This record gives sequence, structure tokens and C-alpha cells, in this order.
Amino acid sequence: MTQLIITGAGPTRRGLISAVSGCMTEQGCNILDCAQFNDEETGRFFLRMVVRCETGTTLRDLQAALDRIVPDTGLSLEVHDGAAKTRLVIMVSKFGHCLNDLLYRWRIGALPVEIVGVISNHPDYEATVTGHGLPFHHIPVTPETKTAAEARQLAVVEEAGADLVVLARYMQVLSDGLCAHMAGRIINIHHSFLPSFKGAVPYKQAHARGVKLIGATAHYVTADLDEGPIVEQDTVRVTHAQSAEDFVALGRDVEAQVLSRAIHAHADRRTFLNRGKTVIFPASPGAFASERMG
Repeated sequence: MTQLIITGAGPTRRGLISAVSGCMTEQGCNILDCAQFNDEETGRFFLRMVVRCETGTTLRDLQAALDRIVPDTGLSLEVHDGAAKTRLVIMVSKFGHCLNDLLYRWRIGALPVEIVGVISNHPDYEATVTGHGLPFHHIPVTPETKTAAEARQLAVVEEAGADLVVLARYMQVLSDGLCAHMAGRIINIHHSFLPSFKGAVPYKQAHARGVKLIGATAHYVTADLDEGPIVEQDTVRVTHAQSAEDFVALGRDVEAQVLSRAIHAHADRRTFLNRGKTVIFPASPGAFASERMG
């Protein structure tokens, strides 16, 4: 009895929960978890429901039943297999802390993803990636080759059947065209010092200014550099007694944690784009039960 995830979004109106839950009852499905949000500012309604079908109803049957209530609800409704793993391509440059963290979490089953490849504009992590049995694609990028390089990157993503691309400290700006083509399917991570501390040594700049909080932001990538809809954030406190090197180490830790939580939320169908921001539902009961930390 596979768990299925129902997601829906559309204009807010009365009776939406009743319509969807009634459809589940008619199809012999038991509702295990339900989260909804009505955004009064945008007039949009968002729904995530976890169900178990106990009468032989298939995913296709359930999708067909939901399609029949679309005219009455106005919702865009989709059914997803709760056991299916998001296929993930990672892109990285020369900072490997997020890459290594994701490889470890993937190896122990702590993320509901299947990593299907790694792309880098440098060869530094080829041995690390291939040592995990994964394909490594070295695609150098220069101003003159950027268009051709992005075409090769997109080909890798499409040939691997990837659902999501993660920029794990990939230090190249993606073109507007690639951002538009992959809208809602690329997540980036960066430190929280932007826009105050730009450049190659932001942690040293922050240390010199005596900042007291170090943080990280994971967001969907858009043509507006580092300004896409935010998926996850976190901070860690620092003091005057810590060095710039301590800041860097703490920053790497928080970046890795924030990125993994953002990927988990996306893969678990808990993220919804809501104009320039996001709706992020909390994890369902048992969402992290697959983690094997031993």
C-alpha cells in the first residue's frame, strides 16, 4: 500500500479541502497527513496531502479522479509516488564541503534523492565523485565558451533524467536562458553576507567588521543573481574571540546543513512557488525515517 503525495495550488475559494478529501474518500484512500495554506495577499491556496490507497487504486486512477474535480476547484492537482526518489545532478567548482556532505547523506540514505551525476568546471573532485560510483562531467567555462558549455550541461541533465539541479558552491553565473528553462528546478546555496560583503573573501570582511551572526541561504535560481525565492535559511552565532578561519569553518557547516534541508524539502514535495517567494510545508511525520546514521 504505497503512500502517495497530492500537491495542489490555485486561486483560493471555499470548499477546496472538502473537495479534495471527498475525492480521496471516494477512491478508498486514507489521509495520513494534510497541510494547507491560504495566502490572503496573493489570493493563492496551497495544499499537500499524504494518502494511502487501500482498495487497489493506482496513481493513474487517483490522478484521473483529481482531474475530474479541477473545474470545480480551480486547483492544479498532481499525484506523486511517495517512494520515488528525486533524480539529482550536482554542480560544483572548487569548494567541496557541500558536495561531500551531499554525497555522504546520499550514501547513508538520509536524503530522498538519487544522485545521477556531478558537473564541474574544474577537475578537482573527479576522484571523489567516481569513487562513489557516479559519473563526473568536467565542463570548463570561459566567457568565450559559456554558451556551448551550458548546452553540454543541459544535455547531461536531460540525458540523466534529472528532476533537480543543485549548485553546491558552483561559482559560475548561469545565463538567463538556462535559468528560465530550468525554472523551479535549480537550487543554489550561498553565505548570508550578501550584499554587504562581496568578493572572494567575504568571511574575512565579515570578521574585520565584527559580525555576530553567520548564515546561509538556499534559494531557487532565477535570472536575478542570488535573489530567487528562498527555500531554507539558518544562522550560527560567532564572537570576537573567533578567527576569520573559524568563521569560514562555521560558514561551511551551516551552508551544508541549509542546502541539505532545502533539497529534502523539494524532494519531499513540500515546496511551492508563490510569486517571488515560497510556501514551505513542514516535514510529514516519518519523513526522516529513512535516515540510517549508523
